[in-house]
Amino acid sequence: MSKTKVLREMKERVCQANLALPQGGLVKLTWGNVSEVNRDLQVVVIKPSGVAYEQLQPDQMVVTDLAGQVLEGDLKPSSDLATHLVLYRQFSAITAVVHTHSKHGVMWAQGGRDIPPYGTTHADTFYGAVPCTRPLTQSEITGDYETETGQVIVETFRERQLDPLAVPGVIVEGHGPFVWGRSVAEAVEHGIILEEVAEMAIGTERVTPRATPISAGLLAKHYWRKHGENAYYGQN
Repeated sequence: MSKTKVLREMKERVCQANLALPQGGLVKLTWGNVSEVNRDLQVVVIKPSGVAYEQLQPDQMVVTDLAGQVLEGDLKPSSDLATHLVLYRQFSAITAVVHTHSKHGVMWAQGGRDIPPYGTTHADTFYGAVPCTRPLTQSEITGDYETETGQVIVETFRERQLDPLAVPGVIVEGHGPFVWGRSVAEAVEHGIILEEVAEMAIGTERVTPRATPISAGLLAKHYWRKHGENAYYGQN
């Protein structure tokens, strides 16, 4: 397939994935972005910065290299591009990144707390708590802020020894969710699931203020019945 055709298809996928965010109730106004990487071509396609979702067209998607230099597009790329690039460099198995300011995910970010795995809905996708990063330092905020946001995500996964495919999302303290996947469709799905389990966890703590996570055995059962070579959920 020619490079031109590959990029055209990437722009179409990324545009449709971005449009799925407000449709799924994950963003309002222009609060969010989706990108996709092609590691063979060493390019990223991402939403343009600040463009309203109802105006988005595939040819408006911005193509950059892995250093963030714009290769195609008349508009500026998302201001979160540098965060996406850090994740692509450090998490080699992922193909797409989604960032939202979904309401319940942000509540946990603003509270500075992990989202606990209170039930099997959570365990079907996240093998453990959805981690919340530490706060960025003042020097990180005033420096290369978006790059440092990516670095604090990577730091969280490294220090906790987390597999980014087994835990395909994070909440950045005081900011909001970033999720990823092996396709743009999967990454958007992970964003929807994170928001759902974030809301469920808030409700759980209202019902039972001292709620505890499900057992390690039940967590593992539900995660591995959908993932890995011995998974049996769904159709072959």
